[in-house]
Amino acid sequence: MNLIKQYIVQSLTAASNNLRLTTHQLEAVGLLRESLLNSDDILTDIDKMKKLTELSTLAIRLNEIYNFLTQRRIDFFKLSEQFKEHSQYLITDLNHILEGDNSVLVKNALNRLSGVKTIADEEININLTQNKTNSDLLISTPSAEFKRNTFISKKKAGNGHISNFEMIILDPIKPIDRMLRQMEINDVNPKDLAYFAKVMRVNAEISEKQGYEIVAEMHLIISRALLMIKSSELLPGKNIIESIQACLIVIVALVRGKDLDITNYLNKAEDFGEEISLMTNKV
Repeated sequence: MNLIKQYIVQSLTAASNNLRLTTHQLEAVGLLRESLLNSDDILTDIDKMKKLTELSTLAIRLNEIYNFLTQRRIDFFKLSEQFKEHSQYLITDLNHILEGDNSVLVKNALNRLSGVKTIADEEININLTQNKTNSDLLISTPSAEFKRNTFISKKKAGNGHISNFEMIILDPIKPIDRMLRQMEINDVNPKDLAYFAKVMRVNAEISEKQGYEIVAEMHLIISRALLMIKSSELLPGKNIIESIQACLIVIVALVRGKDLDITNYLNKAEDFGEEISLMTNKV
């Protein structure tokens, strides 16, 4: 076996052995190890993993390990110490990507990486509130401003458009919406907030590079809001939750190119973004 591949796989195994994993989480780790073991070009596959939201943070760490093994002069007397250090870092990374319902998303992402067809979330229905505005969203006619923004965003993406861009951006939407609904009953996991804030920040950069400026802005608003909730700078009341959900609706509508009038949601999201900026500047 390739020594680099063996080192990376064994460091993942050592890390997972230090975690209490459920059956689904163990399956996800097993699938990850299998993907790396069967890889014909591990660096290329790690690069592909970076483009998948569920695996991006772990892939960055694996890339660091790969660079350590290939771009530095290795001191074999200290290699075991370095292996322990790499494994220790991976404990945190594995724990982040496998928390809660994320193990299912991770398995789906690995299947996509391997070319295995999975059941995609073709329809993302965000259950915002029980008021009439949600049904209005599904039947309204598109505004001229919305059409113009959608056209500009798609035009800017040009030839550099990532083939799985829609999948990357939309995959975290349902888990975030579930988390927001849990906030309504005061069930907030600080680790989830930190994880999804990071995912939104990464996806903001991806969206901006693809020319989706409004989508990038919505991601940054969500990322900042989640971090502020985590640090107790922002209390997750009904209005805050609905404002974040408005950002999610704008993201879904723009990325999917839906012919809908989202003006009210866009206005609510942008007002929320300004409010957050003002709060941040005061600190």
